[in-house]
Amino acid sequence: MTNYTQTIGGISEEQSFRLLVAGVRDYAIFMLDPEGLVKTWNAGAQRFKGYAASEIIGRHFSAFYTEDDRIAGRPALALRTALDEGKFEDEGWRVRKDGSRFWASVVIDPIRDEAGHLIGFAKITRDITERKAAREALRASEEQFRLLVQGVTDYAIFMLSPTGEVTSWNAGAERIKGYSRDEILGKHFSCFYTEEDRASGAPALTLSTAAAEGRSEREGWRVRKDGSRFWAHVVVDAIRDEAGELVGFVKVTRDVTERKQAAEALERANAALFQSQKMESLGQLTGGVAHDFNNLLAVMSNGLDVLSLRVLDHADLRMLETMQRAVARGATLTQQLLSFARQQPLKVEKCNLNAVIRGFEAVLRRAADGMVELEVRPEPGPRPVLLDVARFESALLNLVVNSRDAMPEGGKIVIAVGNIELGEGAVGTLAPGPYVRVSVADTGSGMSPEVAARAFDPFFTTKDVGKGSGLGLSQVYGFIAQSGGDVLIDSEPGQGTVVSLYLPVARGTSGDADTLTGAVLDTVLVVEDEPDLLEATAALFRSLGYEVLTASNGSEAMDALGRRDDIHVLFTDIVMPRGIDGIQLARSTRELRPDVRIVLASGYPLPALRAEHGHLDDFAFLHKPYRLADLVRTLGMAT
Repeated sequence: MTNYTQTIGGISEEQSFRLLVAGVRDYAIFMLDPEGLVKTWNAGAQRFKGYAASEIIGRHFSAFYTEDDRIAGRPALALRTALDEGKFEDEGWRVRKDGSRFWASVVIDPIRDEAGHLIGFAKITRDITERKAAREALRASEEQFRLLVQGVTDYAIFMLSPTGEVTSWNAGAERIKGYSRDEILGKHFSCFYTEEDRASGAPALTLSTAAAEGRSEREGWRVRKDGSRFWAHVVVDAIRDEAGELVGFVKVTRDVTERKQAAEALERANAALFQSQKMESLGQLTGGVAHDFNNLLAVMSNGLDVLSLRVLDHADLRMLETMQRAVARGATLTQQLLSFARQQPLKVEKCNLNAVIRGFEAVLRRAADGMVELEVRPEPGPRPVLLDVARFESALLNLVVNSRDAMPEGGKIVIAVGNIELGEGAVGTLAPGPYVRVSVADTGSGMSPEVAARAFDPFFTTKDVGKGSGLGLSQVYGFIAQSGGDVLIDSEPGQGTVVSLYLPVARGTSGDADTLTGAVLDTVLVVEDEPDLLEATAALFRSLGYEVLTASNGSEAMDALGRRDDIHVLFTDIVMPRGIDGIQLARSTRELRPDVRIVLASGYPLPALRAEHGHLDDFAFLHKPYRLADLVRTLGMAT
């Protein structure tokens, strides 16, 4: 074999290679003999390890190892591995001349001559202490993050593959969803969705949105392992590598069922409060209108009564009777308005609703008509309630007629009575406690949510013009509310309607046992701020043979009482716009003239007036609009 050395630029290739190795400073590149003694040394080796060439050449390379590694025989293992496998590659701590340590990446290759005999080893070492520190910091950070995620129990935090399979699982996910790690890894996350959502493609839409927009945020029902549902707030973020390729998704789920329930309860409470405030406002407005309307009807009624005493012609009398019937219908309308406004006096008694309905059942069946089946389902042991029976029967009849009208081609009405315990906020603004529920259910056309929301409003009706006044349900509502209860409507178009009356269980009894006697003819002082009504009332008293004095306000009345000592009866309106009102006038009169009999008149019911003005039992009371017969009976009660 011919040996020769190629020259490059006047320098042999061998010399060029030696210069190259000697000049490298970022790597320690040196040779070992077959026994591991250092034979060469470059600038990088001196910089990393701190030894000059003269200090290290001829020494065993194990001097770079830690004491523990030398005792464990790792230097010898490195050379033996390089011989057996053709290469040894490792990382580990190495020791500099000054005793300090650095983390080294080491590669050892065996060197053989042309005949294949081992002549030594090439050893390349690099100081990667900084890289190791960064790597360990990253590993520590990842471990800390892993422990953090695993320790979270209020959130389900887990990873998905690009196609949606679960690849990680934390303690919160197990607590919220019920699956253990071994049960869920590898399964598609769509198993957490409801059947309806899976059918509509919601899981795929979630991933596609996250992939396209980087994030998907939703709320909806999710399913636990045991099949139960919970309301979840879900965030899915796409994860991409440095090249921008999608590598998966991170999914964070929180059980917010309690928050949803609280929000729904608050919404129901706000809706109930709004409805209550709306009905209260409508009631005040309606009560005021009815009061004014009562005054107008009283003028007409009293005037017609006076005229009927003077007219002898039968044709005129028939006309007067027709007009009186119209006034009576108007009075009925005002009573309905006042019923809605909860300003009608109630004659309550303790009663069994089964017995009340049973006694009224024949009327209800006639009202239901032959094409409609009527079924009554009593409560085996109904609790007693305090109720104005006549008004309740009227309300029940109203509901049955409404149900019948909603089924022109026939159907079924079910009247059911049941004891019920209400919790906080269960029905409108009713307090928790025992109630009796009376429901009227039909199989009729039903109502839309918009119509049902307005069903109790006065004058609102879905019937044809002339078929209904729109006061039926509002009258029912007003009566039940005045009785301490509430009314709910459950209806859907085409699914029928259920109207439920909730009445509080009776804890005592009350009633109205007043009796009426005849009247005494004397001088009367009539006090009324409405001129027409004042004149009509004065005429009514004159027709009875009274001597009549009039006053348009409380001050004028007090002056008259001071001037005249022959006044035997004070007849006064309660509500007067300014100065002394009727009740103040009555009390002052009682103190000044205890012998004067006093009658109070008002369109407002006595219970409402008592609530505002206190004790009024010392005075007789006449409800507007009144007729001659009413006046005669009330005068007999005056003291």
